[in-house]
Amino acid sequence: MVQYVYCPRFTYYEIYLSIPQHEEQRYKVLEGRKVHEQREKLGARYLRKRLGCIEKRTHLHLGTDDGLVGIVDEVLFFPDGTAAPLDYKWAQAPKAPHRTHRLQLAFYAKLIRTTKKLPVTRGFLVYVRSGNRLVEIPLGNKDEKLLEKAIRELREIAAGWYPPPTRKKKQCPDCCYLFLCGGA
Repeated sequence: MVQYVYCPRFTYYEIYLSIPQHEEQRYKVLEGRKVHEQREKLGARYLRKRLGCIEKRTHLHLGTDDGLVGIVDEVLFFPDGTAAPLDYKWAQAPKAPHRTHRLQLAFYAKLIRTTKKLPVTRGFLVYVRSGNRLVEIPLGNKDEKLLEKAIRELREIAAGWYPPPTRKKKQCPDCCYLFLCGGA
């Protein structure tokens, strides 16, 4: 989902054409993985009581019958019967959450609602490079509609549709598929 929002062509090259992105060679990806590994070890027992959390599950693999799959860093459970995804980002906290991060939380929320049959109305992001700043993101109908559109387009890309590139051209120089796409 994150790659799709970054640029739909990323998904085309990786999913439809099966050209690996070689994540193991990308600095940001490697640093992010280190953060996730550290959080799993150090925070395995840490419960976010200030949020009212009564239970959590980490590194949760979730999948739906219609083929949606994801690994949620943490799923937090609350006394009112709701749950919320929490995702760690090896990034500085932006003034407002990036669209990619918001859509990723909406995707995780859908996975939790579908597989765990629990209401999800919010998600959380932890920005590691900003002193582990915790940001709560309310999730609503607008997020669900954007997510459904993204899922439809992802399915079309997986079936062979060659999408237009991102409009955010400043992302192109850091893309592992630049040599194929040309950013055009």
